[in-house]
Amino acid sequence: MSRIGVIGRRLYRGEVDIDFVGRYRLWYSLSGLLLVISLAGLLVQGLNLGVEFKGGSVFSFAKPPSSTIQDVRSTVENAGVHQVIVQEAGPRWRVTTESLPVSEVSRIQNVISQKYDIAGNQVSKQIIGATWGGEVLNKAIIGLIVFMIAIILYLTLAFEWKMALAAVVALIHDLLITAGIYAWSGFEVTPATMLGFLTILGYSLYDAVVVFDMIKEVTAKLGTTSKMTYTEAANNALNHTLIRSLNTSLVAILPVAAILFIGTTLFGAGTLKDLSLALFVGMIVGTYSSLCVATPLLVRLKEREPKYLAIAKRLATNKSGSAVKDAVPSGGKGKQPAAVTTSTSTGSSNGAVATDKRKKR
Repeated sequence: MSRIGVIGRRLYRGEVDIDFVGRYRLWYSLSGLLLVISLAGLLVQGLNLGVEFKGGSVFSFAKPPSSTIQDVRSTVENAGVHQVIVQEAGPRWRVTTESLPVSEVSRIQNVISQKYDIAGNQVSKQIIGATWGGEVLNKAIIGLIVFMIAIILYLTLAFEWKMALAAVVALIHDLLITAGIYAWSGFEVTPATMLGFLTILGYSLYDAVVVFDMIKEVTAKLGTTSKMTYTEAANNALNHTLIRSLNTSLVAILPVAAILFIGTTLFGAGTLKDLSLALFVGMIVGTYSSLCVATPLLVRLKEREPKYLAIAKRLATNKSGSAVKDAVPSGGKGKQPAAVTTSTSTGSSNGAVATDKRKKR
């Protein structure tokens, strides 16, 4: 059997023992690096906001034979438009420009119609104001804030505030990394993207709740006579939920990957691309954060409680006592020093000489 197959069977049977919690410095360093790269992308590149957020004019028409993106862009730019973005939307071209007056929109529509011999009513036009885009963005931000407050309240009531804090930190971690990837990739941020962001928050929360529920169940048995610390118990719980987390992530990521790489490549579905990239990145990062960010952070917070400090101190004392006992040689008890043994032997010899002298007399 291959090595991958052996690892898979061990994962399925729960026989693996990965020290997720003990390697928290590694995970924090990796997350810190990803966050720095993401923030750099947001500050240097910035997000490519769609026309729904910044306003503009949109033209859509069926693809003429042998037309290309460059050809369509040149046609619109030669008509006096400066900011032109051409995208494939399945069997149609989607041309986005800066905000144009109504008269200019009609003129560009006629230019496209004459260039590609298309009826004027077959070139759809749409004018989107920046005000409407601002309203969409504000509603998305309000939805995000309400979602975060609901998460904090739920986790605080169902578990405790420390778990709520760890989960919220992991969610912010996921959002920043996903947004950074959008910034560096240049993908357009649309209302569909915002829906994807909210969806990955729910997915990441689900994964964290599964892990936290198992940790709560395992650590509830810890008492004054426990044989493991909170860190060891949490790590044990994490390994038991590992296969479930990986299976859930894999099942969820595969169809999203199909939408992202197949749907957008073969069918040119722009809206699906905006949504699926957020889901694809968010699910991967969400699984990582629930295992390697949220749980180690929770353990660092819980280990400071007096109850778990006492357990850790008692177990550490027991281990040091056992180490001292193991260091003492098993046959050392009752041995006489070498000097004593020598003097005794010498005394015995002198006694034997004195006895021989008495016999001669």
